[in-house]
Amino acid sequence: MASELRAKIVEALKNVYDPEIPVNVWDLGLIYELNVDDTGEVYVLMTLTAPACPIAQSIVSYVEDAIRSVEGVKDVKVELTFDPPWNPKRMTQEGREAFKALYGYDIVEFWERTQSQ
Repeated sequence: MASELRAKIVEALKNVYDPEIPVNVWDLGLIYELNVDDTGEVYVLMTLTAPACPIAQSIVSYVEDAIRSVEGVKDVKVELTFDPPWNPKRMTQEGREAFKALYGYDIVEFWERTQSQ
């Protein structure tokens, strides 16, 4: 049951977007941990692309609301962390492709080049 519920939660998270980067929070790699138990209790450890995000609490609330909307979820705890800091290598392949389609370059390749300078 927990694996089925987890899959539904992932799909719900794919409908939550960072307003500055129009890629969903799952494919951006903002969800560090997603634990779902057999009773419907859900724990999420997540981050944001930048610690100074002015709408940090809103994004956390969007994530919590999306999870609560999934049938079978009994309770949700969402924790925000910046350790370790987010970087583009956390993105899924789908996220990278969506970013590239929007902006015309592969953000991971760009980030890796800037890190080696």
